[in-house]
Amino acid sequence: MKWSVVIPAFNEATRLPPYLEQIFEYFDGRGEPYEVIVVNDASRDGTGAMLRAVAARHPALRVITHDVNHGKGGAVQAGMLTATGHFRLFTDADGATPIAELKRLEAALNAGADVAIGSRALRDPAVSVRARPHRALAGRVFNWLVTCVGVRGITDTQCGFKAFTAAATERLFGALQTQGFGFDVELLLRAQAAGYRVAEVAVNWSDQAGSKVGVLTTGPGMLAQIVRARWRVGRT
Repeated sequence: MKWSVVIPAFNEATRLPPYLEQIFEYFDGRGEPYEVIVVNDASRDGTGAMLRAVAARHPALRVITHDVNHGKGGAVQAGMLTATGHFRLFTDADGATPIAELKRLEAALNAGADVAIGSRALRDPAVSVRARPHRALAGRVFNWLVTCVGVRGITDTQCGFKAFTAAATERLFGALQTQGFGFDVELLLRAQAAGYRVAEVAVNWSDQAGSKVGVLTTGPGMLAQIVRARWRVGRT
């Protein structure tokens, strides 16, 4: 199997179904085996029922269900370590990055990268990024702080569209300890410490309503997570 696509889901009964259909259509058009793994992270809405209905129509879909909420990092980790693809992508349930952008990350992996990450900050006339001003500003401030804790040469650590080789997946996600929204930073710190080649690739991205990441609600917790991640990686 060439590709596994992992999607963390918490209360995504409304936003996830159209993105899933987009993913199925894209990979069915490629004509090669694939799998989609959705990690239902203790959703309290109709996400579970929706996923059961979709799985009945699409055999490529696998569902992991958590009875207790693990956080986004924990959900992505569970899916990535369960995946079997040669390449493994995790992507956000809101579909902010169209699945067709996979081809940009795939080109980087085929060229020798171990990790390929989507970026909303890189300048590229071929892509369009639509973000609300306050979120764009918060992203720039956060990435400056990430640079301070040691992530080198990355302009956007938080875009939820990242792909890994199977070997990099096993090593990085096997060691991951950050369970919350700051898990991306720990992954990149560990990737750079391990000497992996990380390629940052501009992708099309459009801000979606209903984001669970808030500047004031989740920002302070994310800062604490990345400081702890830097301490852990530095020790090892």
